[in-house]
Amino acid sequence: MTERIILGIDPGTRKCGFAVIAAGVAAPLELGIVPTPELGATVARLVRQYPLTTIALGGGTHTAPVGATLQGFGLPVDVVDERETTLRARHRYFTVNPPRGWRRLVPRGMLLPPVPIDDFAALLIAERLVDSRRS
Repeated sequence: MTERIILGIDPGTRKCGFAVIAAGVAAPLELGIVPTPELGATVARLVRQYPLTTIALGGGTHTAPVGATLQGFGLPVDVVDERETTLRARHRYFTVNPPRGWRRLVPRGMLLPPVPIDDFAALLIAERLVDSRRS
């Protein structure tokens, strides 16, 4: 059986998060955030760089325009429920980047990441697709 490489995308009006994962591998292959108008060029690069099998697209308010951009790549696009991904992405961010100094004394639920976390949301979207196919 070939390894499934999935591109997860968290669509947004101004920026989109993306994550490339291999099913069954814990660490993502690549994470990033790009302005929405540059998403097509970024996906083209990722298609050349990785043997992608599927695109997992978050089912939010900006899904339709981003989905239209993805149609030209010849990959199946699965829309995935993205409820609570922002909250879970914040938790994942602080798991990977633990607070330092006095911030470690503040409960994590009260902390806000110092950078956008759309890439972590895209990672969770891709992982949800993998989990739904396992069930």
